[in-house]
Amino acid sequence: MQVRNVVRAMVAGLAATGGLALAAPVGAPTLAALARIEPGQWQFKPLDSNAAPRSICIADPRPLIQFGHGNAQCQHTVLADDANVARVSYVCPGVGHGQTSVKVATQRNFNLETQGILSGAPFDEQYEARRTGDCAANATRLR
Repeated sequence: MQVRNVVRAMVAGLAATGGLALAAPVGAPTLAALARIEPGQWQFKPLDSNAAPRSICIADPRPLIQFGHGNAQCQHTVLADDANVARVSYVCPGVGHGQTSVKVATQRNFNLETQGILSGAPFDEQYEARRTGDCAANATRLR
């Protein structure tokens, strides 16, 4: 539960700052499903709790593949890559590992499932994401 709280706190922090300041992970693959995600302001609704949805500005969707590990330096293995589903397993030496699945319904709606180990503790998160509009000019962006 501790890491779940860390991941939720990270997402809550994103909402407080208007987004997430991350470069695309080094070596992050370009995946067909992620290419369908339209840049802009997105609302992430946790599917496993009654927590309030969070707003995240997405400029580049590639960081979604290691959502729980932020900008950690990780090695990625593509497990699925088609127009609707991107699934990646990754290892972040010294930090942990995980697997993320992004299922794209439309350019403005996707589900994200991520699970793994972060700092020695397990996490398992699921979100529904919906595009809500353009990012504010001063919003920090997921890149």
